[in-house]
Amino acid sequence: MGKSKISIIIAREFAIRVKKKSFIFTTILTPLLFAALMVVPSLIAMYSGGEEGQKIAVVDGSGIVMPYMESDDEYIFTEVTDKSVDELKGNFDNLDYFAIVGISPMDSSKNVSVVTYSRKQMNIDVQNRISRNVEAAVEEHKLKGYGIPQLEEIMADVESDVKMSTYTLDEKGEEKASKVEIFMIIGYIGSFLIYMFIFMFGSMVMRSVIEEKTTRIIEVIVSSVKPFQIMMGKILGVASVALVQFFIWIVFTLIIVTVAGSLLGLDQAAQTMAAASPEVPVEQITAAVQDEGDGFIQALKDVNYAGIVACFIIYFVLGYLLYSSMFAAVGAAVDNEADTQQLVLPITMPLIIGLFMMLHTFQYPDSALSFWGSVIPFTSPMVMMARIAYGVPAWELALSIGVLVLTFVAMAYLSGKIYRVGILMYGKKPGWKEIYKWLKY
Repeated sequence: MGKSKISIIIAREFAIRVKKKSFIFTTILTPLLFAALMVVPSLIAMYSGGEEGQKIAVVDGSGIVMPYMESDDEYIFTEVTDKSVDELKGNFDNLDYFAIVGISPMDSSKNVSVVTYSRKQMNIDVQNRISRNVEAAVEEHKLKGYGIPQLEEIMADVESDVKMSTYTLDEKGEEKASKVEIFMIIGYIGSFLIYMFIFMFGSMVMRSVIEEKTTRIIEVIVSSVKPFQIMMGKILGVASVALVQFFIWIVFTLIIVTVAGSLLGLDQAAQTMAAASPEVPVEQITAAVQDEGDGFIQALKDVNYAGIVACFIIYFVLGYLLYSSMFAAVGAAVDNEADTQQLVLPITMPLIIGLFMMLHTFQYPDSALSFWGSVIPFTSPMVMMARIAYGVPAWELALSIGVLVLTFVAMAYLSGKIYRVGILMYGKKPGWKEIYKWLKY
């Protein structure tokens, strides 16, 4: 009989939330936001650029830098020989220049100093370009001063382009292509989604409890269903909504990203890189992009997606059950959402700490801090997802999941005791001392 009552509450919670306009709105909007986070950075990098044809006056007192100031569609470097920097600066408003660059004569150590003037703040890109050009000119001038024959051929021969391929070996000794960037992306997305979903759906459980307590509907429900059954029904009902919504998000996001990715294409990436490096042939850039793309594709194929998705679902469900039981207890202990701040803070702090530990785990996935962070149940959903892409021994995974399950059972028991007393308490904001008394009833 108990099972049937819980299933009725689960069905009720599911139906109420699925029919809401907010559910439909977030189900459609969230995949668009996820897809935008993946696609927009590529679009920004591909089509970024400032205003074209901005003129920059260069007063080259050294006599060696100007040949290195290469113009492009965005910035046009023009050498000025008949006026000083001070004269240009004093008449700046009447000149058609975006900026003025003054390069001092070389000192006794064959170094120069650079000063720039502009009406608007120069962006970091043009500052770095000017600095790199000046450094290249000074370095080459110093090298020529040594009188080394065939210096240009030597420098061209010394310049190297090292390509590094990384592989991992499985238990059978078979090699698999590996890209640490892929592991970091998978770990970050998985950890952050678990954090976001636990907080979002856990808060949903808390607000639902507060709403029914405030409207006194809970008094009617309690007359026929035990408080613990109500709590578990709410938690599992919201969990079913979360899983359905999450599945829809995955499908929609993959469709949107696939369509957007096909529109971007390899040729556009090569053309963009060619615009940034006009001295390199487009064919060479295209081949480099193709090689890099092939490496990433192979590495993506070798990722154990089934294992990662399975672990994500396990840690999301268990993490949600653990935290939602605590959120439900908080909702039962207060009369309105404004009173939850003091009680919610100790619940949310481990989640935030788990995010910080996740960032550490990317760099040191096998450190002691990462290990214990992936075992301690209040941080393991985030930290283990950051480790899982790198490969985790089966015993560590079993230990982490086992501890998480046991902690949920214990927390559900304690939260049930708080829920049983608090759900029918009105008019008094309980403190920690009062809640401790409830646990002893």
